[in-house]
Amino acid sequence: MPPHAINKSVEPPVDAQTPPRVAVVIPAFRVKKHLIDVISRIGPEVSDIFVVDDACPEQSGQFISSVCTDTRVRVITHAVNQGVGGAVMSGYRMASQAGCDIVVKVDGDGQMAPELLPLFIDPIIQGQADYTKGNRFFDLAHIRRMPTIRLFGNAALSFLSKFSTGYWDIFDPTNGYTAIHARVIDHLPLDKISKRYFFESDMLFRLNTLRCVVLDIPMDALYGEEVSSLKIKSILGDFAWKHIRNFGKRIFYNYFLRDLSAASFQLIIGIVMIAFGGIFGVSRWIESSQAGVLTPTGTVMLAALPLLLGLQLLLAFITYDTQSIPRTPIHQRLARRISLRPPEN
Repeated sequence: MPPHAINKSVEPPVDAQTPPRVAVVIPAFRVKKHLIDVISRIGPEVSDIFVVDDACPEQSGQFISSVCTDTRVRVITHAVNQGVGGAVMSGYRMASQAGCDIVVKVDGDGQMAPELLPLFIDPIIQGQADYTKGNRFFDLAHIRRMPTIRLFGNAALSFLSKFSTGYWDIFDPTNGYTAIHARVIDHLPLDKISKRYFFESDMLFRLNTLRCVVLDIPMDALYGEEVSSLKIKSILGDFAWKHIRNFGKRIFYNYFLRDLSAASFQLIIGIVMIAFGGIFGVSRWIESSQAGVLTPTGTVMLAALPLLLGLQLLLAFITYDTQSIPRTPIHQRLARRISLRPPEN
């Protein structure tokens, strides 16, 4: 396992006068036959390439070390398989320690075009985003190329992700083509991020807790002979539970632990009123049914009014939440924070 990331020293901001040092992380597990082609298509704007052999049975790391002649490539080897998320986290740590400014994650199966990489790093360079990710749903003409099960599975997961991550304006949360500023990596709890297939969605949840700006990058995915090991049917239930868990964490952290706003009270009062109206209405309906009499109008109103008011309060909370998407990138503020640190004696 690579060592944990360390704080980098004071560095100049990424701007037009200081070209950023860009790294690419490629998780390698059963994609040996595609790796060389993927690496060869990575442009000169990239200075470092980290291939993470995640205990690959094809010994991808050894293969790359012996065959690849690209001097930018370094191999990280896991003795035990950690999943795609674990592989990416290892690459993040090494790229951060190497002094890279932006880290791009590209799959090794050839489904992500390395030629699109400038589109992913440009918003970060321009100070418009902390994290960018691909969106295969932007162009409706390209959606037809996506296998049907992936289309509906990703659509369902996208709606769940909006609730759990707080990024209501993005789609395609399982898209693994991403770019991130290295300063943000240094503030992420890498050891707590999911190491398996949920890691992209978990990353978004963690980024929201830092108030990072995330942007979607329109892209088209290529579906060839390679078979994805992500089975939507088998992970949908697990993903749903993890989204519910992250939703609860996000609401508690953003609306009660870190901040307290009118939306916090709207949520609490709305839930209490809906619960009261529901429990009171059902209990009185059962009593009336057992007694064989009609429920009095006043009793019905006493149950309906809290339900309606509670629903209005919850809708107001959701409206507030959808408008609270982070808009100001944090990586520039993090740079200023680093520069203001007192010198060490």
